[in-house]
Amino acid sequence: MDNGKFMKLFGLVGGAAVLNIIVLSPGLLGVEIGGESILETASGVTLLVVSFLVALYGSYGLLFKPPAVLPVKNMTTREDYIAALHQYRNAKDLKKDITLALDQLERIVKKKSALIEVLGQRFDQKEISYKKFDSVIYEVEKLFYLNIRGILNKLRVFDASGYSAFAGQQQSARLSDKLIREKTILYKEYLSYVTGYLSANEEILLKLDKLLLEISLLNSTDYRDIEEMPCVKEIDLLIKQTKLYKHGEEDGYGR
Repeated sequence: MDNGKFMKLFGLVGGAAVLNIIVLSPGLLGVEIGGESILETASGVTLLVVSFLVALYGSYGLLFKPPAVLPVKNMTTREDYIAALHQYRNAKDLKKDITLALDQLERIVKKKSALIEVLGQRFDQKEISYKKFDSVIYEVEKLFYLNIRGILNKLRVFDASGYSAFAGQQQSARLSDKLIREKTILYKEYLSYVTGYLSANEEILLKLDKLLLEISLLNSTDYRDIEEMPCVKEIDLLIKQTKLYKHGEEDGYGR
């Protein structure tokens, strides 16, 4: 459980306990269970029951209820993408892909942090060379998150669980071979898109590793030579060749 949920749960349970103590303590509000007044007893019991139900429902919502997931176009943070991917972590034939995507989201953060640290050691943030490298990192990170968006868009459009149910009914249902074959091909095509996006992001992560190595080996460099560095040229070519890198898809990614 994350710290935010823990604090909410603690506040919910603690608030219910404090309320019961205040209301049911003798001499404060005059409510007493088992006292002479039937109304007081009924009120006290009702308060306890209601407090228990509120605490129980609130705890369920915090511990077990899945968080609301934003539409893909409205996602702006890494946490948004993680929450969206978690919806599919138990889908048949997608477990390994989702696990890899979540792992990639962890690694992109670590690699970016390492790159920024090395840049800070080699250059001053006000130098043009630093800004050039930072721009390269920004663009490749943008492309990485566009690939994650691509995965989520494909998963949202195609119902993997629906196909799994269909596949399980093939033997018993009287479906034509043609229908089964066409739906199977479509399913595999969607999976190939997901695999393609994951492969593209693995390539991005590899190029960031290469970039990190090249920067770490630098003593100094002229900003005009940055575009000629092998890894920078590879990254630039990768971005230009990626069909997803379109103006309509550039907004909304985690950085």
